[in-house]
Amino acid sequence: MKSGNPSSNWSDLAPRVLSAIAMAAVAVIAVLLGNPIFLALIAVVIGLCIGELARLLIPAKPGVFVFLGVIATLVIFIAGFGFDEADPGARLISSKALLLLIPPLLGAALIKKHRVLFLGYGALIMLAGLGFIAMGPGPILIWFLMIIIMSDVAGYFVGRTVGGPKFWPRVSPKKTWSGTIAGWVGALVIGLLAAAQGVFTPAEALFAPLIAFAGQMGDIVESAIKRAVNVKDSSNLIPGHGGVLDRFDAMIGAAAVLMLLIGAASLFGSAG
Repeated sequence: MKSGNPSSNWSDLAPRVLSAIAMAAVAVIAVLLGNPIFLALIAVVIGLCIGELARLLIPAKPGVFVFLGVIATLVIFIAGFGFDEADPGARLISSKALLLLIPPLLGAALIKKHRVLFLGYGALIMLAGLGFIAMGPGPILIWFLMIIIMSDVAGYFVGRTVGGPKFWPRVSPKKTWSGTIAGWVGALVIGLLAAAQGVFTPAEALFAPLIAFAGQMGDIVESAIKRAVNVKDSSNLIPGHGGVLDRFDAMIGAAAVLMLLIGAASLFGSAG
């Protein structure tokens, strides 16, 4: 006889709803305000994420994670100022993009334990910041956000309703293959809708499931980090719902991979 409460399947619905609202609010505010407020907003979000990552790994040294967060904020603002949205890939492979390595390298020097972890995930966060800036305060950012939200919503409800084999039980016990695939399908639908509106080309829309998968992996990677250090939330900045990194982990994974795709396309395009 099962003693569990079926409603526990939906116990994390509230944080997910809050995540969607927070991301939507940030996107709407960014689009309405435009640059340079948009750039400053992205810089602060990335700075908070870097600071919270450091907090996870060295909780006993608040001065270090505050310092790294401030440095990351400044670096994103400087690297993104005057960003050429017409050719973001070229900007990715430019010398100015090397500034993105400053916070991860500083963190690796200051953090004695988990150095490689901070260096790798910190670099991913910084790259994602440049990805947000590359999308700019406009329709591409809004549709990108909708892809991530649809992937999360479809995956959540299908995974909890259908169930089935777990995707990666050791790291994320609640994620199922049914939910993961549903997230890809939902992302493709949004991508095709965006293509119908002229925001993406049909070929670009086909990459929506890959972006969704990157978002899912961003969520899983952050969960793995928290499990490794035995911490529930990246911070208590949002009372009852964790930190900024908890709310934007999927966006970070997706934006970083998007930027890598853009950079690769630009590199191969110029080589051809």
